[in-house]
Amino acid sequence: MAIHYADRRKIDPTRGDRLGDGTPNDNDRVEIGPTQLAFREWEAAGLTPPNLERMREYRWRKLTEALVKRDYGGLLLFDPLNIRYATDTTNMQLWNTHNPFRAVLLCADGHMVIWEYKNSPFLVTFNPLIKELRSGATFFYNSTGDKGDAAAAGFAAQVEEVMRAHAGTNRRLAVDKIMIAGLRALERRGFEVMEGEEVTERTRAIKGPDEMLAMRCAHHACESAMAEMERFTRTHVPLGGVSEDDIWAELHKGNIKRGGEWIETRLLASGPRTNPWFQECGPRIVQPNEIVAFDTDLIGSYGICIDISRTWWVGDQRPTNAMVSAMHHARDHIRENMAMLKPGVSIKELVFGGHQLEDQYWAQKYSCKMHGVGLCDEWPYVTYPDGWTEGAFDAVLQPGMVLCVEALVSPEGGDFSIKLEDQVLITETGHENLTRYPFDERLMGA
Repeated sequence: MAIHYADRRKIDPTRGDRLGDGTPNDNDRVEIGPTQLAFREWEAAGLTPPNLERMREYRWRKLTEALVKRDYGGLLLFDPLNIRYATDTTNMQLWNTHNPFRAVLLCADGHMVIWEYKNSPFLVTFNPLIKELRSGATFFYNSTGDKGDAAAAGFAAQVEEVMRAHAGTNRRLAVDKIMIAGLRALERRGFEVMEGEEVTERTRAIKGPDEMLAMRCAHHACESAMAEMERFTRTHVPLGGVSEDDIWAELHKGNIKRGGEWIETRLLASGPRTNPWFQECGPRIVQPNEIVAFDTDLIGSYGICIDISRTWWVGDQRPTNAMVSAMHHARDHIRENMAMLKPGVSIKELVFGGHQLEDQYWAQKYSCKMHGVGLCDEWPYVTYPDGWTEGAFDAVLQPGMVLCVEALVSPEGGDFSIKLEDQVLITETGHENLTRYPFDERLMGA
């Protein structure tokens, strides 16, 4: 039987005009998003996708409220992840991180303008919250050479035009990340430039209901990709010839085929390369009866960061007693520190309370106990006591925050490390561990 054209054009012919997240069921839609595989897996797991229109409105409203609260006339964004938060639009995200060609200006009256790459204005038209579309935010050296000052001056003139129309005489403009020429051009126009990252980081820290639906879906997709990576590792490492890069590629593959976006680091190591931690994965051939440890740092479905760490023992022999002991210590570190999480607890209490690492693991401990997470690693940052700076994080936990609880148990001078990390939601009454992926039973001594 012939397939009707209207059905042939749908991403999922079994659905109507809309997908589960409210976006058009259109095989030519502009915005990137989850694949059919992801939607099928989420449905099987009983997960509800977010309503993206509602999520976008929530983020726009929260940023606008933050400006009004601080008496800022506007918020000017260059960071691609802040642009994603404000508009849910993307364009060559990684390239844009080091070649800033996009910008967004949100005024305190809610008027939002985006400066987009002039050849791709169609990438933003799906979002009606964007009221103006412009070009001309490029003044990095690669693109403008020795005329960057002139390009920045032209951009600043556009910003002033918008601000005069929508912020009146308020010249307080928060800016997140801007190149030197742009900053100077804005100041010459008489703007009082404020710290934009304080606005965006504190606003992004509290997740709305649809953001949490998105995170749950992204989390499931990440763990599904991890399971595929683990199956590959346990099947192929004993056969020989499998590199760390081979293993890491499986996580990338699993992420991309579910509509995920990228992975921020290359933190997978094997055997003695796990100590010290932070060696990036490479061509080393993983040997049977070795540890494989990794940190996902994965930007998944809906641009949500899923930051999970696990350590596996790969082989038919028993891991050493030292490894099993370290694994238990790492699990205790996560469990006891996670137990402190609830609304009203201060960052300082988290820093100075909780589980204490043994002396043999202190020198090579992780850089933090916990950190916020959303579209990437976010505010707040919970250090160990020796990293505490008075006044840097005077804040308390609130419902809707999500923190990653870290454990790196790495004996100084040793030949292995144990890396664990779970992602945790602060609820109205306490916390919920979003991470379901099991710990390695062999390393637990089973």
